[in-house]
Amino acid sequence: MRLLTATQLAFNFGFYAVLPYLATHLGSGLGMAGWLVGLVLGLRTFSQQGLFVVGGALTDRYGPRPVVLAGCALRIAGFGWLAFAGSTATVIAAVLLIGFAAALFSPAVESEAAREAVRHERATGSPRAHVLALFSAAGQAGAFLGPLLGSLLLLLGGGFRAACLAGALVFVAVLAGHARLMPRPEHVRDVRETEAETEAGTAVTTRTAQPGRPALRAVFANRAFLLLCLAYSGYLVAYNQLYLSLPAEVERATGSEAALGWLFALSSLLVVAVQLPLTRFSARRIAPRTALITGLAAVAAGFAAVPLTPAGPGGLLPAATFVVLLTLGQVLLVPAARGLVPDLVEDRQLGLATGALSSVSGLAVLVGSAATGALLDAPAPVRWAVLAAVPLTGAALAFTLPAGRGGKEPGARAVAG
Repeated sequence: MRLLTATQLAFNFGFYAVLPYLATHLGSGLGMAGWLVGLVLGLRTFSQQGLFVVGGALTDRYGPRPVVLAGCALRIAGFGWLAFAGSTATVIAAVLLIGFAAALFSPAVESEAAREAVRHERATGSPRAHVLALFSAAGQAGAFLGPLLGSLLLLLGGGFRAACLAGALVFVAVLAGHARLMPRPEHVRDVRETEAETEAGTAVTTRTAQPGRPALRAVFANRAFLLLCLAYSGYLVAYNQLYLSLPAEVERATGSEAALGWLFALSSLLVVAVQLPLTRFSARRIAPRTALITGLAAVAAGFAAVPLTPAGPGGLLPAATFVVLLTLGQVLLVPAARGLVPDLVEDRQLGLATGALSSVSGLAVLVGSAATGALLDAPAPVRWAVLAAVPLTGAALAFTLPAGRGGKEPGARAVAG
């Protein structure tokens, strides 16, 4: 689990040295229209989140090690390509490669983290959300440091190209570290076989799934799991506005995007500060479903607050209010959603289901990004009200889910299917 947690930190450190500045590079640097910038960002998210199901299925089949290594290699190539891409076609190709790289390594790391969290819960009785919160906090520590690295490179005159190359170098280090430290598939398979035998009291076959149509049917015919995917989609569409609507709001309020890196740093620092205590509180006192609903409501409040908050110091108070509420909602709902997945699917399908959770959400982002990009020219109250309706819809869907283990509500033990 220490390796997985350090991995999440390193992934986000390299990634967020580049991503916050991509929209500005596309719009101001390459002259793309607003709807096209939104489409490119949506394609990036879809090629990542939308194809998580591929990475999840490959992880179930081959184990996490080869999938993570392949993803790191593709991310290095993608950042290197994006650094020198000058046309719309080459930018889109590089962005798709960057996204697909994450579609390989992220489901592998996240599904193993969920499996370790369940193992820890069984061994100690401590809620799995604690382990997943630590995993999320490490990722946000990387997301806090990454934009600061990107801002520093921009201030030093290196520009967007320098940020891309710095991100690529981070993933070179990640690739080298995982090639040396990550367990090989045979070791992972042996551990799962031993655990399965211990649980059943008799010899059984490995839990590593052979992905195929039966597994896909089992996951996508699971009504409760699909409802979780749709509810989570409302969050991911909203979260994507950090890279689309937030830069536009900051530029509108201040005349430039110089403060954008600091707002991203605020978001990440807030997660690092409150993720563990808030998750510890929620895991002990409320059900995962309740945490998911409350988090989505907080995200919706963040959108609604933008046109209602006075401009304040430097004109950044509405944007900062949005970032704080969105981040608090994220802190509540992400560990809750990930913690619900093992309750809703069988263990041998956990990698596939972890990928599918993000794939369905990524498809929603692809559909929604061009539309929300077009909203950039709409009056602010209309734009932010429409955006607030997205996570509210997700919260309404979440009401239909099982409560999930660890909560105080009746029926907290969910049944798959």
